[in-house]
Amino acid sequence: MAAYMENIYLAIVLSPLIGALIAGLFGRFIGRRGAHWITIIGVGISAMLSLVAYKHLMFDGGEVYNAAVYTWLTTGGYSFEVGFLIDRLSVTMMVVVSFVSWMIHIYTIGYMRDDPGYQRFFSYISLFTFAMLTLVMSNNFMQLFFGWEAVGLVSYLLIGFWFKRESAIFASLKAFIVNRVGDFGFLIGVAAVLMYFNSLDYMEVFSQAEAVAGLTLSPIPGYEWSVMTLICICLFIGAMGKSAQFPLHVWLPDSMEGPTPISALIHAATMVTAGIFMVARMSPLYELSEVALSFILLVGAVTAFFMGLLGLVQNDIKRVVAYSTLSQLGYMTVALGASAYSVAIFHLVTHAFFKALLFLAAGSVIIALHHEQDMRKMGGLYRYMPVTWFTGLIGSLALIGFPFTSGFYSKDSIIEAVHHSQLPGSGIAYIAVLLGVFITALYSFRMFFLTFHGEERITRHTWENLKESPAVVTVPLAVLAIPSLVIGAVLVGPMVFGDYYMDALRVSASHAEGLNEMASRYTGVMGFTLNAFTHAPVWLAFAGVFTAWLFYIRFPHWPARIVGSFGLLYQFLVKKYYFDEVYQAVFAGGARGAGKLLWQQGDVQVIDGVLVNGTARVIRWSSGVIRTLQSGYLYHYAFAMIIGLLLLLAVFVHQVF
Repeated sequence: MAAYMENIYLAIVLSPLIGALIAGLFGRFIGRRGAHWITIIGVGISAMLSLVAYKHLMFDGGEVYNAAVYTWLTTGGYSFEVGFLIDRLSVTMMVVVSFVSWMIHIYTIGYMRDDPGYQRFFSYISLFTFAMLTLVMSNNFMQLFFGWEAVGLVSYLLIGFWFKRESAIFASLKAFIVNRVGDFGFLIGVAAVLMYFNSLDYMEVFSQAEAVAGLTLSPIPGYEWSVMTLICICLFIGAMGKSAQFPLHVWLPDSMEGPTPISALIHAATMVTAGIFMVARMSPLYELSEVALSFILLVGAVTAFFMGLLGLVQNDIKRVVAYSTLSQLGYMTVALGASAYSVAIFHLVTHAFFKALLFLAAGSVIIALHHEQDMRKMGGLYRYMPVTWFTGLIGSLALIGFPFTSGFYSKDSIIEAVHHSQLPGSGIAYIAVLLGVFITALYSFRMFFLTFHGEERITRHTWENLKESPAVVTVPLAVLAIPSLVIGAVLVGPMVFGDYYMDALRVSASHAEGLNEMASRYTGVMGFTLNAFTHAPVWLAFAGVFTAWLFYIRFPHWPARIVGSFGLLYQFLVKKYYFDEVYQAVFAGGARGAGKLLWQQGDVQVIDGVLVNGTARVIRWSSGVIRTLQSGYLYHYAFAMIIGLLLLLAVFVHQVF
């Protein structure tokens, strides 16, 4: 059975890679239809086999698979291997990644149908799926790092897919460079793991965690750090880049420069969830460092609250959804910091479906409006696009945590977990995620009302050609709407309050007290739902929706008055807290300044001036001196010979006497 399942796992990870290679290398020969069919079939095989693996582990009592399938390098007593760790955590991620990616592949046929880079795009998104599956299925840090860097590389290619746009080139470089900052910390963490654990295999590292937890080091003389704290924080710095946490969040909104399908794939199921998954996978390490957990808790709280505020002032429909991703990633990070790893993964799962749904619904609107993305030029679209309107409503309700939607169960669980946490900083985090509920509801339904309701602000030409998107677009919307509604109710019991991830996640007894208290009050899905009406989050969500209705349907002139009264605050938000300007001035400008200084002083003055030109001048001077000795007169040479002989004679006499 183990060999049979190993073949299935190999097929899951290799099918998208094969499709990507065929579409990328032979796209001209197989054509557009061939490119989308080969990649859709490849990812579809991964999705179907992931469901088989899910059934094997969850329902058939299958054993956890942990084995190497290929030894890449053996040197210096270390073995670097390619292997799989397939437990309930990884198989959950496999299903989410492959299924959401499959729906996005199908949707792409309609969205990219007129793009000249059609085959190339399908190759890239299939390669992206392969990279993410490699990451979540790995059983060692080397393979994790390979998948980690691969998703970063492919995201660079996809964000800059329309490479003739300067804004796309800038956005792709920005994503690449910001992620290199985080990945530098991640690489230090992996190197520290190898140094102190003498292994890169997950299980070997986890088995030694207790022993290493007592070790300290002094990175700065006079200051002692826990080795475990240093490893955990360095690994989390990598997660801050990949999962766009403050202050490495600046790349994610600009990733909207890529086509909408890749925005959905990055934001829903692949790159940005990699950091959340990694921290959950490393829970046996993080449970041994409260300092690292508190750091994660506060970073997530800042991201959840302040990035949500930015969604209130965005007018680009895709950017509103992008800032909602930043905020929701903050919620997941807060859950990780509160040791509620299963809750974070639960929200990751529900978020993957409703965020993909929202992005694809936004893409459907963009297609219908001939690639118009400004919500101020929309309105009243529910009359013309009923399927997109209805699925967009489901996605928006799930995003704000409306009762009985998937987002409600996962978001409410996060807020409760933080409320019961005893870690330092949990009080601040609780206030942040609580206020974030109102903010999320306000910007989500601001987007929904401006797009689908109110006054029609579309041009006459657009209105004459306005219609619902084709089935290749609306069918994936309908399919994604189903789990966005029901998967939360199905999974909240086993994932949050059961032993769903007992084989994968570790929570120390002291950190589990709050989660156990939550579990003791759980009386089923209906009891959980009804009990939520006695807590603040549900009413804050209702208040946010009502406020959005007042401002953008009932009294649409109010927002302009508020902007006029709070112009400085509004400008502060529009400028995204001036992070881009500061980074451009300090880091980008500083790098350019340092480069200019090195060029002027090092290249021009030292290398060209001293080494190159200086050497030439010395040779020219010395050759001029030597040239004067070559007079061409015989008596000069005879005189020089006599002088030489006299000198030699003097030396000889000195040696003898």
